[in-house]
Amino acid sequence: MEKCILIADDSPIIRQVLRKTLEEEDTWKVRGEAADGRQAIEKAQRLKPDVVVLDLSMPVMNGLEAARELRRLFPSLPVVMFTMFDTPELADEALSAGISAVVSKFEPGSLIGEIHALFEPVS
Repeated sequence: MEKCILIADDSPIIRQVLRKTLEEEDTWKVRGEAADGRQAIEKAQRLKPDVVVLDLSMPVMNGLEAARELRRLFPSLPVVMFTMFDTPELADEALSAGISAVVSKFEPGSLIGEIHALFEPVS
């Protein structure tokens, strides 16, 4: 079954690279892109993705604010933060905002593994 992904990052280049990378997985399809947190929420409401990949630093509404709103609207929706600001303090704040995982943009290969882990059945 195909898994739908929503990407939210203010950089069109990052969104393009993420789309290409994520869609190399046979069962994943990027259903939408957003340039800020507010667009991410609007598109999540419309597209009903299986996972959202959010940047932290975005205009209008940052990734933490968007994650809190997404958690309120969709309590079981997995959200992965893909950011350049990977610190223990951010990880704590992200987890309390309802983010499932924080992945550094300096280790993009980790993103695939984190998303796979979200989709694997718990035994």
